[in-house]
Amino acid sequence: MRVAIVTESFPPDVNGVAHCALRTAEHLARRGHEPLVVAPAGPHDQEADDPCPVVRVPSLPLPGYPQVRVALPGRRTAAAITAHRADLVHLASPFVLGVRGLAAATRLRIPAVAVYQTDLAGYARTYLNAGESAAWRRIRAVHTAAARTLAPSTASVAALTGQGVPRVHLWPRGVDSARFHPGHRDGALRRELAPRGELIVGYVGRLAAEKHIELLAGTSELPGVQVVVVGDGPSAHGLRQALPRAVFLGRRTGGDLARIYASLDVFCHTGPFETFCQTVQEAMASGVPVVAPAAGGPLDLVGHGRTGLLVPPGDDLALRTAVRLLHAEPRLRVRYGRAAREAVAERSWEAVGDQLLGHYAQVLGERAAAAA
Repeated sequence: MRVAIVTESFPPDVNGVAHCALRTAEHLARRGHEPLVVAPAGPHDQEADDPCPVVRVPSLPLPGYPQVRVALPGRRTAAAITAHRADLVHLASPFVLGVRGLAAATRLRIPAVAVYQTDLAGYARTYLNAGESAAWRRIRAVHTAAARTLAPSTASVAALTGQGVPRVHLWPRGVDSARFHPGHRDGALRRELAPRGELIVGYVGRLAAEKHIELLAGTSELPGVQVVVVGDGPSAHGLRQALPRAVFLGRRTGGDLARIYASLDVFCHTGPFETFCQTVQEAMASGVPVVAPAAGGPLDLVGHGRTGLLVPPGDDLALRTAVRLLHAEPRLRVRYGRAAREAVAERSWEAVGDQLLGHYAQVLGERAAAAA
């Protein structure tokens, strides 16, 4: 099968869309298929060990958020899909470049599978305090035109269905449970981060307004607690001022990131707009109990009172109370951490990739039946 993956982001970008698109391309190549990736060009794209050919489309940084690139108009996307002789177009978080991919697929009479990964309506509320309805109109138009929409969580399925998007199916995300493993816990790193033996509470992800990391300010002031923040983004400077006692480690990847996850005592996620929340799943694979908002993707991932604690979105007091409880109950932390690991250990990218191939086969079968 020849698949064109049109994605709004791809490595070296570090985010959920880029990572999932990479894993999809890798799995297709391993299974003997022929993927092609079409993605925005970045300022520092380098030759990489990509699993397939990658076509880069000229782009510009989003004003005020330079880590996000927006593809410029042009014919390169359609030309790449045509030259690849694609059987199917995979649209990863379609919004700008994905719309062009969808238009090309429609002209070529190729089915498109759209993967919903970004809560754009939530971002509109955060950054514009308006535009939520316009964002949903855009999402609805793109996903309705696709042969099938794949959403990563039951909350996302419900949101899309409630907005009138048809043919929505659940497709979750995998996790590398060998890379993210409790065995990577590092005593030396723990002593460096918390020299007085404090409880290490960590956040990993983009440092941006929609993540609401400022909710950790009260937690960072708790006696015997050390907050550690991993990531980069436009809110970094303001967060350093809001959380003066926190340790900011910047962007970390690979084995370094895996060591940090496993060396935490508690993982806290604060953002309410997660369609899945891969960092929660990586923390769980690392054997770390999770505190997260009872909204979006974490509802599927965190078993309240079993693998961690769910708190009301935006409630810094509830977040602080949950951390205080876990600080006081070390045996509870251990029990939650073990259960968290068990809950996600079998969610491999291989298994998730095979589910995706099943969706592709169904879409192609439906197209063939309609043409008969």
